[in-house]
Amino acid sequence: MNWFTLILKKTPMKYNNSTRSVILPLLLALSLIGGILIGKYLPKNSPLSQHATFRVRNDKINSILNIIESDYVDSVNRSDLVEAAIPAILKKLDPHSVYIPAKDLIRANEPLQGNFDGIGISFNLLTDTILVISTIPGGPSEKLGLLPGDKIIYVNDSLVAGKRLSDEKVMGMLKGPRGTVVRIKILRRGHKELLPFEITRDKIPIYSVDVSYMVNDHTGYIRINNFAVTTYDEFIKGLLELKGKGMTSLILDLRGNSGGVMEPAIQIANQFLKEGQLIVYTKGRSQPRNDAKSTGRGEFETGDLVVLLDEWSASASEILAGAIQDNDRGTIIGRRSFGKGLVQEPVPFADGSGMRLTIARYYTPTGRSIQKPYNNGFDEYFDDLNDRLRRGEFEVSDSIHFSDSLKFITPGGRIVYGGGGIMPDKFIPVDTSGISPYFLKVRPLIYQFALKYTETNRENLKKYIETGDMEKYLDRQGLVDQFTDFAFKNHGIKRDQDGIRISGKVIHTQLKAYIARNILDNKGFYPIWQEIDTTLKYAIEFLKK
Repeated sequence: MNWFTLILKKTPMKYNNSTRSVILPLLLALSLIGGILIGKYLPKNSPLSQHATFRVRNDKINSILNIIESDYVDSVNRSDLVEAAIPAILKKLDPHSVYIPAKDLIRANEPLQGNFDGIGISFNLLTDTILVISTIPGGPSEKLGLLPGDKIIYVNDSLVAGKRLSDEKVMGMLKGPRGTVVRIKILRRGHKELLPFEITRDKIPIYSVDVSYMVNDHTGYIRINNFAVTTYDEFIKGLLELKGKGMTSLILDLRGNSGGVMEPAIQIANQFLKEGQLIVYTKGRSQPRNDAKSTGRGEFETGDLVVLLDEWSASASEILAGAIQDNDRGTIIGRRSFGKGLVQEPVPFADGSGMRLTIARYYTPTGRSIQKPYNNGFDEYFDDLNDRLRRGEFEVSDSIHFSDSLKFITPGGRIVYGGGGIMPDKFIPVDTSGISPYFLKVRPLIYQFALKYTETNRENLKKYIETGDMEKYLDRQGLVDQFTDFAFKNHGIKRDQDGIRISGKVIHTQLKAYIARNILDNKGFYPIWQEIDTTLKYAIEFLKK
């Protein structure tokens, strides 16, 4: 089987089921999925009891559908029954086998494909106005001259400013099939009249590598937010650039990365391992064991390596981290990962809908299955992270207990465990030192203020794009004082000196980072955010030893 067909689902859909909506759809869907269409119709004036022995045969589902269509007291839509039935069936399997209706499938696949059709802008809603944060390089909007700071007032002759539109509504208006046209009118600083643009939608890349940069003279940092078909190429580009800058140590950040396509994770692991080392293997009831091994042609087989994980790192992230840990290639730093070790295969249907069906489990090189249990129900499965929080696992590693039956030993003698995620070699608790009641009140306002500040000071900020001195400039602007005034005048939150003493550095750093992102994108954001990232700071110091 082609590795590209093995999809690890990121966040499964949830469905609410009453007793009726579970049992009846469950019966309805069993043979619909198999495509067996059997069932006989009898005259409508025949009592059901007289014909039950031959109307309801082995193919119960289609027989029931036929009976409902012919005899039910009200008219029904057979397609609606089918759509309700399939999710109910999959819910009886595992937490990651899901049905995706046709209306949702294209959007669900976008992060995995690494692109979508649209006009190529990043936007935010500022006081009910669509504000262009950035244009995607090479995209149709950039080519036509849209600029960061432009405000979209009309879309296809419809006024959108001041309409309190949701992000989803805006995306629905701007995205569309490649080759179609959207007309917009924008308000640009320094222009009295609205400027019209007619933009032909095109393929727009979705980048899965957030950033790559040197954190010091010898250590590079690459952050991957998910695994799509384009991830490996993005990673290699960043890796080679960092090697060209003298990188001898690498920090690979997979925190918050909930998975995606398996193949890029395997390709990236291959860059770190010697020839013939096992990366991962999969097997299922109808799937023979399939091994993925390293080729020995990696670009970073010998340098020091750290992988950062947290509780949101799942599936493909765990494959990559497991390969590094089980081969004693690098050090895992952070907190226990999610624990998703099931492999899904996409199954498309003729009506544009699709299913992701679990066909195998994956195992790390030592033989670990890191899939956490789900035999106590899906609600408990998805509440697991809250349960970890209640147990104190995010604060102390001693709260984590695994059975000896789940113990494995790496070639280098390290003890590792299966049965529920990847345990880090170096545990880093959640940092709450900068959290105060005042911070919790104003936290939702930090990005809002940063957006307003950017718009007011965009021309000044742009001067520092080339010099790299933007953070030094922002350090001189009294941002915390400006922000506390903003929070009080606009939202009635009084300045709290104790809160500022505890949280001032966090607030100041986040303000700088978000302002820099509005001008420089992620290359401006992450080097500043690094100042309050305790896990990354630990990893940097660890590599110095």
